[in-house]
Amino acid sequence: MERRKVRIIGVPIDLGADRRGVDMGPSAIRYAGLHERLKTLGWEVEDVGNIDVPIAETREIKDPLLKYLPEISEVNQKLYPLVAQAIKEEVIPLIIGGDHSLGIGSLAGCAASGKQFGVIWFDTHGDYNSMETTSSGNIHGMPLAVANGIGVKELTSIGGAARKIKEENTVIIGARDFDDEERAMIRQSGITVFTMSDIDRLGMEAVVRQGLEIANRGTHGVHISFDLDVLDPSEAPGVGTPVQGGMTYREAHLAMEMVADCRCLLSMDVVEVNPILDAQNKTAELAVGLISSAFGQKIYP
Repeated sequence: MERRKVRIIGVPIDLGADRRGVDMGPSAIRYAGLHERLKTLGWEVEDVGNIDVPIAETREIKDPLLKYLPEISEVNQKLYPLVAQAIKEEVIPLIIGGDHSLGIGSLAGCAASGKQFGVIWFDTHGDYNSMETTSSGNIHGMPLAVANGIGVKELTSIGGAARKIKEENTVIIGARDFDDEERAMIRQSGITVFTMSDIDRLGMEAVVRQGLEIANRGTHGVHISFDLDVLDPSEAPGVGTPVQGGMTYREAHLAMEMVADCRCLLSMDVVEVNPILDAQNKTAELAVGLISSAFGQKIYP
């Protein structure tokens, strides 16, 4: 991580999920002291503000299996060139959301930068659904599949070539809630999955070490996508889709500290902070702490 400049891009999108409120995530994260923490760590911080996102109440759902498809496509079409440009300038883009449908633009931007990159997807869910497998029609459950060329053209074509990631360099960590058809699709892919059971048996250090080795193999760096629902709801109550049995506070920080130690961070998105469901901005403050760990904060430098 030789680059010492980070560019913050806010994506206040809540169109990808049924539960409202994550559109306020970027404001909550900034309010929790993101800029100050990064500056204290020696980073030059540039905040380009928020991408304009349509308001759900002003739009109609045209397809219940792909809710708000035109609007989500529009937002990610705006996001991906910002991510690509930052990487080309040797700046780390930090995308703060917003629901995980923004991952479509994050990964498209990494691909459009021309860099070979790996992906570590910290998430309770696989986000590997498509129109054919979804039970909800919520696009926040589809971004990893879209990045692998699975889905409708309006999404897979964002940023150019249909496939944005390499399966052999893609890792999901913290999974504990897959849909049946989604699980089958991931098993058929070359994506590596570490479930919470794997973390229980092997330990977080071993899982993240293996994940980083896989994501770094033959690449210029790693995109980290961190969905706060990967933590246990007792740690992160303010998330869109909480599921019991997630990571602890220290497990999550250890993972991010290991990301910093590898000096391989190419880009990062942090998603699904929902202030409406939060308690005294606890989840947003946790998000800022985890970002700080990924950018080099240590308990004892």
